[in-house]
Amino acid sequence: MTTVTDLTSDRRTASARLPGAWQLGLLRGGLEIRGFFRQRDQAIFTFAFPIVFLFLFASIFNDDVKGAGINASQLYVPAMIAAGIMSTSFQSLGISIAIERDEKQLRRLRGTPMPPAAYFLGKVWLVLVTGLLETVALLVVGTVFYDVDLPGTVGEWLTFGWIFALGITGCALLGIAISSVPKSGASATSVVVLPFLVLQFISGVYISINTIPDWMLNVSAVLPLKWMCQGLRGVFLPESASVLEQAGSWEYGRIALVLGAWCIGGLVLCLLTFRWKSRRDG
Repeated sequence: MTTVTDLTSDRRTASARLPGAWQLGLLRGGLEIRGFFRQRDQAIFTFAFPIVFLFLFASIFNDDVKGAGINASQLYVPAMIAAGIMSTSFQSLGISIAIERDEKQLRRLRGTPMPPAAYFLGKVWLVLVTGLLETVALLVVGTVFYDVDLPGTVGEWLTFGWIFALGITGCALLGIAISSVPKSGASATSVVVLPFLVLQFISGVYISINTIPDWMLNVSAVLPLKWMCQGLRGVFLPESASVLEQAGSWEYGRIALVLGAWCIGGLVLCLLTFRWKSRRDG
């Protein structure tokens, strides 16, 4: 005869056999990554976009920068790396999650036993892999064609590591948060791409940082991209190039503070705004 104690024990045994959120998140990440690369046109465009823009701008603007010890084309390499990080996190998640919500994929996932955290962990793995691959591709182009030096010390690589980690985390959280803004999946691209495009122009991605008006830099200083560009310039460019910055230095402490604040603020925004259903579904 089965007792209540036996049933409780069976449930605990079954629960113990179920994979946890971390394991499911890893499996979900594998699905996300495979799905991304199966859409070959999307994958090619994602990786080619910043490289093509790097070639265009670096070819047009290649004069020496007075007093900085570099040429203008070298400024674009760290800037495009920063833009690439934000593209594979903020832009990618903002659009893809909005489309998945509109197609009711999120609603169906929410009705499964999968922990909600596993879904977001899967997105994290996707962003991390694509962000790293795009960064490597831009570094290869920058070192081969534009004489950008790779970090020569462990400390410089560590600086690159925490800028990359904080930057991609904050931008990914902002992407998840902004995914709730579009009313439909069809409008997601316009809603997400426009602010990202404007931000690139006023953060020193397409225009040399020393030619942007101070008031625009002050606006861009509220968001992560300007600080990622500045920090990566500090990693990959000589110290002499710091004279181009608004403050005349790399300001690593402030970079860490702003990017860290956006990791916390982005998480709060996600918790307050994220929806599993579209507005039409209530």
